[in-house]
Amino acid sequence: MRRNYTSEAMDPSGFVLLADYVPQIVQEIRYYSTYNFIGDRIDGYEEPCALLTIEAARALKVVSSELLVQGYRLKVFDAYRPACAVKHFVLWGIEDQDVRMKPYFYPELPKQELFSRGYIARQSSHSRGSAVDLTLLDMRTGRELDMGSPFDLFSEASHPDYRGITQEQYDNRMLLRRAMLRSGFAPIFCEWWHFSLQNEPYPDTYFEFPVSSEYLRR
Repeated sequence: MRRNYTSEAMDPSGFVLLADYVPQIVQEIRYYSTYNFIGDRIDGYEEPCALLTIEAARALKVVSSELLVQGYRLKVFDAYRPACAVKHFVLWGIEDQDVRMKPYFYPELPKQELFSRGYIARQSSHSRGSAVDLTLLDMRTGRELDMGSPFDLFSEASHPDYRGITQEQYDNRMLLRRAMLRSGFAPIFCEWWHFSLQNEPYPDTYFEFPVSSEYLRR
C-alpha cells in the first residue's frame, strides 16, 4: 500500500545543500553507495550529497571554521535521511537471511539486536533534517583521524566513552565532540560520529523527500 505523505513532509524549503554552506566539507555519503551495513544503495538516496536544515548547516559551518584553524576538515557520512530509507533499514532487519555485511559492520551481534541496542532507529532523528554523522580529516595528511572504530561499526567500541582504545583515539573523539557541543549539537550514547542540533527547527516532522539537489531546487 502506498503511503500518503503530508505536504510538510515533502517540503524541502527549510533545507540546503551542506556543501553550499560549508564548501570545505568532505562528503562520503555511504547510503548512496553499496558500502554500508546493508550492502545496497538505500532507498531515497538519489545523489551522493548531504542535505541539512538551514539551522543545522549554519551551526556546522561554525564547527568547520573552528576546526579548520586547528588543521582539520569535517568529513560527512550522512545527514538528512528520508523516512523511506529508515523503512528500508527496518525491512532489512526483518529479513533474517541477509547478513552479507556482518563481518564489516556488526561482527559481534545478531542483526536483530541492532535495533534493541540503539544502533539503528525505527524512527530516526536524521529524518528531521538536523542530524549528521561525521568525522575529522587531518589536513596535513589528508587522512581521517583514528577514532578507534570506523563509521557504522555497531559495537561497544563505537560508544563515545569507550576506553578500550588508545588515548590518542579517545582524544580524537573528544576533539570532534567538544567542537560539536560548542555549536549546539548533542551526541548519543552509542555512536561517536552522530550528533543532532539541540534546537532543531522540525522536532516533530519526519521528512520523506529524496536526497537530491534537483528536488531541493523545485
